[in-house]
Amino acid sequence: MTGLQRRRVLTLAGLAALMAPRAARAHAVLLESTPPHDGTLPAGERTLVLRFNSRIDRGRSRLALVRPDKSEAVLALLPGSDDVLSATAVLAPGAHLLHWQVLALDGHITRGELAFTVAAP
Repeated sequence: MTGLQRRRVLTLAGLAALMAPRAARAHAVLLESTPPHDGTLPAGERTLVLRFNSRIDRGRSRLALVRPDKSEAVLALLPGSDDVLSATAVLAPGAHLLHWQVLALDGHITRGELAFTVAAP
């Protein structure tokens, strides 16, 4: 095999390797939450829980609560399993929005929000 033929074979092999299917690296997907999206909770101290389809890096993940008066607070995460983020917050009546950001262990960041209402006692 000549040098030119060898280079062509290596180039074709490289292109084939680049085009071969690979296992997809999925982002962390929110599977369930308490409260559910557009759900209702009673006022008071509540634990907010989000469960994902994969392990997440808790140190680089966060929950932030937007209250009815539009003020925002970053919530302290509670200890838990590798696929769950949870935090406790005192909730006043009105519409709330929970912003979440997680870093999956595959290196992908996923963000989302969860809208819910807090009912008066």
